[in-house]
Order: sequence, then C-alpha cells, then structure tokens
Amino acid sequence: MAARDWSKLYQQYKGKWVALQQDQVTVIAAAGSLAKAMNQAKRLGFDNPITTKVPGELKLLVG
Repeated sequence: MAARDWSKLYQQYKGKWVALQQDQVTVIAAAGSLAKAMNQAKRLGFDNPITTKVPGELKLLVG
C-alpha cells in the first residue's frame, strides 16, 4: 500500500470525522460525529466508505 499525503485533509477537516472513497484521499463527507459523516455518505450512495477521525491538533511523538 502506498503512502497517502493527508496534509491538506488535516488543514481542511481537523477535528472532524471524514468518509473517504476507496482511493483514501477523496472526501465524500465530513461531520463532527461518525454517525453524521456516515449518514451523509450513505445519502450520496456510498454504503461502505473508509472513515477516520482527523486529529484536532498534531502532536509529535518520539519513542
């Protein structure tokens, strides 16, 4: 699986749930809750989108 650049996704949707097409970069729907994002995606004809919560802020982790 190739890496995806979600930096633009982060800038536009930080703190929200997003539903993505199978290409993992095209946003179908975005909302403050998973249920709302899924409902929006289903209304648009996407029954099984990829979903993720975009973090509200990025934190550096060193381990």
